[in-house]
Amino acid sequence: MTTQQFHQVYKQNSVSTASPGELTLMLYNGCLKFLTKAKQAMSEENVQERNRNLQKAQKIIQELMVTLNQKYEVAKQMMVMYEYMNRRLIEANIKNDISIVEEVEGFVIEFRDTWEEVIRLTRQKQFKGDQV
Repeated sequence: MTTQQFHQVYKQNSVSTASPGELTLMLYNGCLKFLTKAKQAMSEENVQERNRNLQKAQKIIQELMVTLNQKYEVAKQMMVMYEYMNRRLIEANIKNDISIVEEVEGFVIEFRDTWEEVIRLTRQKQFKGDQV
């Protein structure tokens, strides 16, 4: 098995064994990766790469939107934010505006960091529950 094949199998196993919370975290991290690549493409004036990576980031945001459970008020608020972020990435792509990408990146970082804390607290709570 080549290194690339091994890496692909590892990634597939990581996704298939991840909890829903870990999958959401992976989506946030993937979005950040594509935003970073889009900013790099912008600085290199590579329109095709900018477009490709911004569209990948948008697809991740759209996936996050689909997974929201709308029966909770916080999900409705998140939907508004995801819609805003998605619109801003379209605008960033049209205007070739790195500052808009950085704005969205800030939101994604904040959501990712919050989500990491939720996972940590949930695991901590589960661990304490197992010890009783």
